[in-house]
Amino acid sequence: MDYLNRTKLKEFTQKERSLYESRHPNSRALHDNANHLFARVPMTWMTKWAGGFPLGFSAAHGVTITDLDGHELVDFALGDTGAMAGHSPEPLIEAMARRIGVNGGVTTMLPTEDAEWVAGELSRRFGLAQWSFSLSATDANRWLLRLVRLVTKRPKILVFSYSYHGSVDETFVVVDEGGRQSSRPGNVAPAVDPTTTTRVVEFNDLAALERELSHGDVAAVLTEPALTNIGIVLAEPGFLEGVRALCDATGTLLILDETHTFSAGPGGATRRFNLSPDALTIGKSLGGGVPCGAYGLSQELAERVLQAVSSGADIADVGGVGGTLAGNAMSFAAMRAVLGEVLIDEAFGPMEELATMFANGVKGTIDANGLPWSISQLGARCEYRFASPAPRNGGESLKSADPLLEDYLHLFGANRGVLLTPFHNMALMCPATRPEHVERHQAVFDEAVGQLVG
Repeated sequence: MDYLNRTKLKEFTQKERSLYESRHPNSRALHDNANHLFARVPMTWMTKWAGGFPLGFSAAHGVTITDLDGHELVDFALGDTGAMAGHSPEPLIEAMARRIGVNGGVTTMLPTEDAEWVAGELSRRFGLAQWSFSLSATDANRWLLRLVRLVTKRPKILVFSYSYHGSVDETFVVVDEGGRQSSRPGNVAPAVDPTTTTRVVEFNDLAALERELSHGDVAAVLTEPALTNIGIVLAEPGFLEGVRALCDATGTLLILDETHTFSAGPGGATRRFNLSPDALTIGKSLGGGVPCGAYGLSQELAERVLQAVSSGADIADVGGVGGTLAGNAMSFAAMRAVLGEVLIDEAFGPMEELATMFANGVKGTIDANGLPWSISQLGARCEYRFASPAPRNGGESLKSADPLLEDYLHLFGANRGVLLTPFHNMALMCPATRPEHVERHQAVFDEAVGQLVG
């Protein structure tokens, strides 16, 4: 990053950090007085916000968050996709009131009519015949990996380096700088070395995938249609089709994780790019922030699982598939409201148009200032990276990271009412996002870059 004056960048970042602290005394007090919260936050992920402490908030509606000090922020983080429907859309509020208040019953371990409606809608959108539900995409992935090992009688899975599948132990494997498969840096006390359970290759590398699948011990390839949590890394032309072909040639199942790539359209990247997975996982965005997750199975895979069950496999009790709160009535009411009235097919076109507006504006600023940066877009989601051309795999994307520069841009935005996802530079549009929100980000981005290169 020698094109930047690092001394100036440090000075600018410290100035923004001091401004952040002075503007948010109530958020700072909330953090400082959290003596009974581990790491002083409800969940340790929240320590990733720049500034030394996260913003506490008092209200969130649509695309706007009001923090504890009364500042309004345009929210492009949207709960890292969990609030892709926008904060507290009216159909969700009404559905929750009916479920909790009028009808009563949050969780009973009994089905409601909403369950079949949601499963049918997911089948319509993604093409998978059978669905089961969890409280997160992490659990959906974890449980599904058990099922694919069950039916294939193969011990391993394969993931792409720096892909994101929640906190599933088997997925924390990367290709290191020496080209070796290794546990991801920072991985916390895995029960077993994940390289013994998992094969890993770089995204967009079909030759490496063919080599690793040739061993014949991989039950399934688990992949996002585009990498997201390491920064958006798009699939090159023919790559996803090549993954499907190699899976077919080696008797390997293919699982697509659409948790973040749902931004690609009403049926995610699966429908947009006409993909044909054997199984699919998705979470958080479905319920408008109410905890939920789901996994879908092709009819053939569902029948293979049921055949294994008839031979003694227990997926209803001790098999490690399912939880007491999974499939609860509140989650289903939320998913039905979101899928039926908020994130409807017609909502995605305007969201994508705004994302294109966002991406074009950022690219214009990058080009005008001669910065070696890039921006990638997947439907309603955008992300700028400190590399040009855009990274083509997880390893390249990791190398493009610049924590100090990210802190500067995030703090600069937060101090001026614009919120991005904290651990990278992701912006997501929701049905409540409007052109003036994108314009506000653009003005702040231009000001931040102007100071940096001036």
